Amino acid sequence: MSGKFSNQVAVVTGASTGIGFAIAQALLVEGAKRVYITGRSAGTLEAAVAKLGDKAVAVLSDVSSQVDLDKLKATIEARHDQLDAVFANAGICEKNPLGETTEATYYNVFDVNVKGVFFTVQTLLPLMKDGSSVVLTASICSSNGMEGLSLYNASKAAVRSFARTWANELKGRKIRANVLSPGFTRTPLMDNGLKMSAGEIEALRQHVEQITPLGYMAQPEEIATAALFLASADAKYVNGVELMVDGGLSQI
Repeated sequence: MSGKFSNQVAVVTGASTGIGFAIAQALLVEGAKRVYITGRSAGTLEAAVAKLGDKAVAVLSDVSSQVDLDKLKATIEARHDQLDAVFANAGICEKNPLGETTEATYYNVFDVNVKGVFFTVQTLLPLMKDGSSVVLTASICSSNGMEGLSLYNASKAAVRSFARTWANELKGRKIRANVLSPGFTRTPLMDNGLKMSAGEIEALRQHVEQITPLGYMAQPEEIATAALFLASADAKYVNGVELMVDGGLSQI
């Protein structure tokens, strides 16, 4: 532990499990004073806080709901906290083959992945310190055309675009906005979002081992270390970038 986030306060959305949980855990290990975590399942959130400890504050929140985001803001204000970092991490992934996609699926993906990211940052912006950091979770899918995932791919491209604009728009307050784009990572998204079977996940793992230069599928903790880098003082001159954390897959 280096204490790079000593006495800092952060928000991590979608932090019940997976990459978000790993980010929250890493922040606390690095000395964070308090980490607010959000999720849509009360049970999963409670389990996450039980693992993270009393410096984690769970807020039941759907990022696609402005009412829920306002409650998150009010919870932070009630503790008189100001934010050093916002990790807009919450997102969903659903298969949507062209020709079979419903309007409801379209709105579901874009409401969480695009609207949710935008209004998370906008809502929490008044609580952010000058010189603080925004880290948006996108995906390597933001710049490729993975079959059957056109809505997910496009939504993550929008997230990447937000960081470009916000890096410029927030320059007066020296707030940095960067994008974290993971590659194939073993998270509950595969089970719950994509509804993959154990056999399908194992087949994907073997495929990833073949196509990725580093030869394996990432764990959430490996993505979290990159997220913390982007939010830390180590990256104080890094702004508006997309950091691909994918074992080199997008570079070949």
